[in-house]
Amino acid sequence: MHTTAAATPMPRVLIPLAQGCEELEAVTVIDLLRRAGIEVVTAGLDEQPVTASRRTRLLPDTTLAAVAGQSFDMIVLPGGLPGADHLAADARLIDLLRAQQAAGRYLAAICAAPKVLASVGILDERTATAYPGAIEVADYPRVRFVDAPVVVDGPVVTSRGPGTAMDFALQLIESLLGRAAREQVERGLARAV
Repeated sequence: MHTTAAATPMPRVLIPLAQGCEELEAVTVIDLLRRAGIEVVTAGLDEQPVTASRRTRLLPDTTLAAVAGQSFDMIVLPGGLPGADHLAADARLIDLLRAQQAAGRYLAAICAAPKVLASVGILDERTATAYPGAIEVADYPRVRFVDAPVVVDGPVVTSRGPGTAMDFALQLIESLLGRAAREQVERGLARAV
């Protein structure tokens, strides 16, 4: 009798969407991860459509409350203001981030959102980047902030801002699925690999 190995399930990624998020970052990450076949779940902080920083309206797949007990391979925080501030103020999200860290699973943030990770100690003793001026570096002496487009430090990936969103998303694909998957998506985008 011939048996076939079960297919490895694709990673699941949670992207919380807050009012005032940076739509270029959010949509770029959602789009590229889905191009790679990754299951992306977008979750609003409430049941309302999300009006992003440039007034683009986004319709999350679900709510943060509905996914609170679920497991994800990665949680990605889009930046933008006041979106990142809304993420930082949501106790349910902070609990999810702490549980993700405790489980050793991936966390990622771009633009102003690395401040959310820094504020709960997730970036302590790590190297990270963020949008210039979005974080008072002196407030986080245990974090090594660098001026780089994308920084990977263990299971934590950070990026600078809207202009680095594509590189950030491609790095997330590489972190979850490997270099070959990243290169396949890049070829489909007509980017030099």
